[in-house]
Amino acid sequence: MQSFTLTVMSYDRCVAICFPLRYNEIVTNKSMLVITAVTWIIAGLANVIAVIFISRLSFCKSIVINSYFCDHGPTFHLACNDNTPSNVIGWTYPLVFHLFQLLFIIGTYISIARALFKIAVASERLKAMKTCSAHLILVSVYYFPLCISFILGSSIPQNIMIMNMCLATVFPPMLNPIIYSLKTDEFRESVKKLYKRKKIHITVRNK
Repeated sequence: MQSFTLTVMSYDRCVAICFPLRYNEIVTNKSMLVITAVTWIIAGLANVIAVIFISRLSFCKSIVINSYFCDHGPTFHLACNDNTPSNVIGWTYPLVFHLFQLLFIIGTYISIARALFKIAVASERLKAMKTCSAHLILVSVYYFPLCISFILGSSIPQNIMIMNMCLATVFPPMLNPIIYSLKTDEFRESVKKLYKRKKIHITVRNK
């Protein structure tokens, strides 16, 4: 779901910067509800299909999974019988989901870069770039370890592979509330108001 979230957010940033006057017309509650529902359905069906094929496998060898959770790839590799369908899923899913979504994100940022070059005022350009910085950090944290794992493959030591998957699956959700809450103007204003109240309260008590 994290890759779907990053993809939807890149679409949101692209519309906000490339079509600012039409943003409220395009990104509505209804459209976002539809997009969210579709992503959940696709992700849910993908997981159900993977579970159906892996449930037909027999495990008579080692039961030690080389991962920090019951990941699909390390699990089906332990099967004693034919695991071809699960193997196909193991190669297809990353290509269909991660690769296409990464290409979509790259495409949105190419459009954003073109739109930024058309902005004459430097301060406005910088403001638009700041709105994308948080999302780019999450994209890098999520996709960089995955790209290393898929490109280098079996040449990576198992412990490094596990660490990469941990970075991709744990850090982005953990950073989401920090990046998207602490950096908002509303949060900063709330902190300033709270600080002023406490400062006034302390001053009154001292008097």
